[in-house]
Amino acid sequence: MKYMVSLNGKQYEVIVERGTVTGTPVGAAPASAPKAAPAPAPAAAPAPAPAAAPAGGETVAAPMPGTILDIRCTAGQQVNAGDVLFILEAMKMENEICAPRAGTIGSICVQKGASVATGAPLCTM
Repeated sequence: MKYMVSLNGKQYEVIVERGTVTGTPVGAAPASAPKAAPAPAPAAAPAPAPAAAPAGGETVAAPMPGTILDIRCTAGQQVNAGDVLFILEAMKMENEICAPRAGTIGSICVQKGASVATGAPLCTM
């Protein structure tokens, strides 16, 4: 059978020949014997515990995975709500991580150039 297929604005003529099925139809269970369970992966080293927030404090966490390009605050610094604390590069974009409220920076939990995961603590307030 001949088909005309358009891909990225170009027309292609495709010829499909009748044959035997060699794959499993989507949604159908395979007819082969059940496979053995895969060997468990080696246990990863435990991640370091994040710095604990002081009593009544708040942790400013990374909203997405990325790399810390700049740290614009220091421990003990007074900040206002909306002040830029960190520049986080994610997907080739620089994102400003701002203070959620006015307060004092308790500790900085990351270093410039560090890779962080979503939810990783950046600092405590």
